[in-house]
Amino acid sequence: MRGSRIPSASFTCTALLVSAAVLGSSGCKATPPHQESEYHAKKAVEPEVGGEPVVVLNRKATNNGQKPEFLSATVFPGRGMNLFQITANLPGKGVIPIFASPSVPEAAAKLTGADEDEDGNNSFSFGGAFLVPYANRIRGRISDDGKTITTQWRDRSLTLPANFRGKAMGAEPHSIHGLILQSQVQDVKVEDTADGQTVTGTLHAKDFGVGWPSNTDLNFSIALSGSDVDATITAKNVGTDVEPLGIGWHPYFAIPSGDRKQARLHVPAEQYAEVNNYDDVFPTGKLIPVKGTKYDFNAPDGKPLDEMFLDDNWSSLTRTNGNVDVELTDPAVKYGIRIEGISPEIKTVQAYAPPARQLVAIEEQFNFGDPFGKEWHNMDTGMVMLKPGQSVTWHVRLELFTPPAAPATK
Repeated sequence: MRGSRIPSASFTCTALLVSAAVLGSSGCKATPPHQESEYHAKKAVEPEVGGEPVVVLNRKATNNGQKPEFLSATVFPGRGMNLFQITANLPGKGVIPIFASPSVPEAAAKLTGADEDEDGNNSFSFGGAFLVPYANRIRGRISDDGKTITTQWRDRSLTLPANFRGKAMGAEPHSIHGLILQSQVQDVKVEDTADGQTVTGTLHAKDFGVGWPSNTDLNFSIALSGSDVDATITAKNVGTDVEPLGIGWHPYFAIPSGDRKQARLHVPAEQYAEVNNYDDVFPTGKLIPVKGTKYDFNAPDGKPLDEMFLDDNWSSLTRTNGNVDVELTDPAVKYGIRIEGISPEIKTVQAYAPPARQLVAIEEQFNFGDPFGKEWHNMDTGMVMLKPGQSVTWHVRLELFTPPAAPATK
């Protein structure tokens, strides 16, 4: 087996090997049965994140460096199946990380569930956290101790963790990025495929620990091949009441050249959501046409990021062959990655790109920010209404491509 769930009764490797796997190693080797005592000695120092073993999917390069191909994917089942890192072989550059993430041991040291990670917030500070049952922000009445907010959905009050606020003095606490940031996914299985590996797992989320309107099961699948990485989450209402359900993702895509100014972003959208400011990033409920504004990224080859700050949400998305295709290109190293939103329920794209960092978070998601907020005046904000027994699937695919060479400067 070229990749593994680490550790298990039959597979084990050191933390150093896991870090090497993130850089495209061939994975763990089987431990002979007579070495059981050695296995137990190693198990204590191997990486666990969120109380669950790290999973590394691997495949061997097959293109002889002639075209880009994916090599590995590292997943944290103990942190809501966070797709923490992906590596690829890029012609002329070798093995590169797709995401802006620290090493596995460094991440494990941050994902402790304590201090700034008390509500799992460090899960969305790197890698690719999955966001369920809502993406983005939710505002509400703040509790006296400032630890929760209460919002209204239909005739029900929902009390959620107030796990975020802006940096400005007096910034309003709010809830952000769902309720599975610290959840442990169970029944994790890794299977070989024709050109890679797939990991699956299940989270019996019940009411997400907050009295969500119904009970939910989540089934995850992350599939690695040379040509693409597929991530799917299927949410099923296993309770007795209707529930609102939003799903999103928060992957930090690295800029391999380290030259953010010339990196280009393509977002096929007609509108963007106005926000009150870039500290709170609360939507005002006003959707503005992108045409003629700096938020127009519709050009087929995208637009350079230059020094522009982004923390914005686009909607009225244009689909190509049924998919929402967002692209990040780095012409300096002939690198391109396409983020395909396959599910028809994906209504918005959020992008976060601070000028001081060599990354862009590109988040294809069901819902607008603050989906229960009065500012939307009863507009459909993308939350799927699941009746008992019904399911909905969020599906996103990553593909590598080689963009045209950077235009010559005059």
